[in-house]
Amino acid sequence: MKILLLFGLLTVASRDVSVNHWRRFPEDFLFGCGTAAHQVEGAWHLDGKGENIWDHLTHFTIGKIKDKSNAKIAADSYHNYMRDVEIMRELGLDAYRFSLSWARILPTGFNNPVNPAGIAYYNNLIDEMLTYNITPIITLYHWDLPQKLQDLGGFVNPLIVNWFEDYARIAFMNFGNRVKHWITFNEPREICHDGYGSANKAPLLNSAAFGTYLCAKHLLLAHANAYHAYKNDFQRHQGGQCGITISVHWFEPATNQTEDVFAAELTKQAEWGLYAEPIFSAKGGFPKDFSKRVAKKSKDQGYSKSRLPEFNKQEKHWVRGSYDFFGVNHYTAWKISATEYKYYVEVPSIRHDLDVGFYQPKDWPSSASSWLKRAPNSLFNAIMDLHKRYPNVIFYITENGWSTTATHVLTDDKRVAYHRAALENVLDLLEAGVNVKGYMAWSMIDSFEWMEGYTERFGLYHVDFNSPARTRTPRKSAFVYKHIVKNRHIDPNYEPKTKIMTIDKGYYLLT
Repeated sequence: MKILLLFGLLTVASRDVSVNHWRRFPEDFLFGCGTAAHQVEGAWHLDGKGENIWDHLTHFTIGKIKDKSNAKIAADSYHNYMRDVEIMRELGLDAYRFSLSWARILPTGFNNPVNPAGIAYYNNLIDEMLTYNITPIITLYHWDLPQKLQDLGGFVNPLIVNWFEDYARIAFMNFGNRVKHWITFNEPREICHDGYGSANKAPLLNSAAFGTYLCAKHLLLAHANAYHAYKNDFQRHQGGQCGITISVHWFEPATNQTEDVFAAELTKQAEWGLYAEPIFSAKGGFPKDFSKRVAKKSKDQGYSKSRLPEFNKQEKHWVRGSYDFFGVNHYTAWKISATEYKYYVEVPSIRHDLDVGFYQPKDWPSSASSWLKRAPNSLFNAIMDLHKRYPNVIFYITENGWSTTATHVLTDDKRVAYHRAALENVLDLLEAGVNVKGYMAWSMIDSFEWMEGYTERFGLYHVDFNSPARTRTPRKSAFVYKHIVKNRHIDPNYEPKTKIMTIDKGYYLLT
């Protein structure tokens, strides 16, 4: 009996020790969620809002969106912003990352006229968040360029540099007294390669030879103009910080062979280094190896000079160091081969310039998105790589998420596993001395998923897009994320006490 009692006491003690020694997130670490204006707001033409490139694409180009849908209403956050803030409170969030609709604030894209209804909407959202001590993190541009500016060339027109600065100044003037975290652009690669160098996203320009590169240079200069405007004219009295968010996936060599190792490095330079190196590296300018590759390809193709435009000395200095933090969007990883799995549609193009093969092992767990698989330790590997290149930079993980199909099932165990694994990687990064200041789960609620319409869902909360009220209902992942946020640690055995439900024909059915 004594032995059994002693064993029981030791068992309890060992549990207490394990609980007390859970790795913890710092108290000042920002846990949040994110959304983007065009994906959730709806109200596409109400109260003076102008047309943007996604409005134009979905309304006038037939058959481009997978389910033929659009974001005219989406999750209707324009009318449901108070419910959205209530969700933030339910989750216990420290922060919420959202974007401004440029066309809602400036209907023509230019700094006159300013739409007072657009300013009022964002003021109401910000004030409601601050009532409950939720930190607003604002992205100035999340892919929804005013159509009037696209008609003039958009990001291949060098005047975009000044147009964007004008817009940024209006945002700083109207919201900067309460907003202390500013992101200029979300995912330059997706803006430039997908929108201008291919036909994967609006505006579907598909100028494969030049579009990506012209867009990259002009976008980086626009970012620098907005950053310096904030630093010189607003930061001193507003006390905030300004950075940029870049999609950084992990690219690892398929083998240890020298050619595959170099192919993986070249891929990093082309995929995210094109946008990060000019800002965060000590030397500035576009990545060296990839720049040489494009110059050689351009010469071989008969061009008089490289299709990748250079920065002049003044521009390079202007862009270099234009950051207070580095926002990282991370989702997945690829294996890179110098010889196999090659595929490119257009010649010349950035993919042909890069000339490497991409693949993902079949045993990596799959999501509803063809490109998104759960790769082992990919978040740790990606940000550790950035840290080694840019050792004194502050990082925020501004997107990280998992997609499911458009189902009414709320038990999303794969999403739970994905976020837990990613957050374990964040703890690993913190232990390794990397300055990671926050994590924004993508996304807080279901939304319009660009070319995939509503066929893929990233939300911690399910949105019923068939309901006029756009009812929001928490998935299992919402309860698990709430538990992590509240307790500042990850309990791999935690199961929500609330019974998870399935939504069927508008009713909540206990499973």
